[in-house]
Amino acid sequence: MPAAKRDVHDFWNAASCGEIYAQGTTARDQLAAQALARYALEPYLSDFARFEDGYGHDVLEIGVGMGADHLRWRQASPRTLTGVDLTSRALNFTRARLLLEHEAPRLLQGDAERLPFADDSFDLVYSWGVLHHTPDTPHAVREVRRVLRPGGRSRIMIYHRRSIVGALLWLRYAVLTGRIGRSLDEVYSEHLESPGTKAYSVDAARRLFDGFSDVAVRVQLSFADLLLGEAGRRHGSGGMQVARALWPRWLLRRAAANSGLYLFIDARK
Repeated sequence: MPAAKRDVHDFWNAASCGEIYAQGTTARDQLAAQALARYALEPYLSDFARFEDGYGHDVLEIGVGMGADHLRWRQASPRTLTGVDLTSRALNFTRARLLLEHEAPRLLQGDAERLPFADDSFDLVYSWGVLHHTPDTPHAVREVRRVLRPGGRSRIMIYHRRSIVGALLWLRYAVLTGRIGRSLDEVYSEHLESPGTKAYSVDAARRLFDGFSDVAVRVQLSFADLLLGEAGRRHGSGGMQVARALWPRWLLRRAAANSGLYLFIDARK
């Protein structure tokens, strides 16, 4: 595994996304708490994913995380459901979650840039906040297109470059450290989640999906932009704590909808 990808693997294998919310004395309690927090903080997720569209279809999820979404796909009664993740930690969480609900998982440890499936294998490919972490994101998007059947759909969330989160990170790690010449791309790469994380403009996201016949892209204000949940705590400082207390969430919801961290991409092959 190349060093850049090993760094991504090691970061997420130390703690899966959302694991901080997995509170409780039993595995069932912990997984339920994580799912509850996930959908409370991200109420727009279900509307974007449209889990019900999995019914009777062959569905692939790239990057299963702790498996909350994977269980929702399973409950939609797809013809087949397959999950791929770079880390064994995520696969273990997802496997445990489905088995607790008496569902049989089909999970593989694999690389988004080298999906272990034949061409035209799936009707729907879903990935939430994953493809911007792999070193060669354009290649991963081409892999999504390759494994989709003609007419199949992908629903992908990747990060938006001109976001409130990006501005806060640049303030924290460029301005306040006296390194005002640092690029926003560098700040994202070094300070937002795993090493090498990328973010895209709307136009750049459209270019990523050039090979698709129909591409819709929209920006979503995230809980991180609103400093909700655990967002911002790893960058903790006195200033961040004050910002969380005084953050004008009502105003941002009304006036900064186009400055969210998330790009929702719905693309048909």
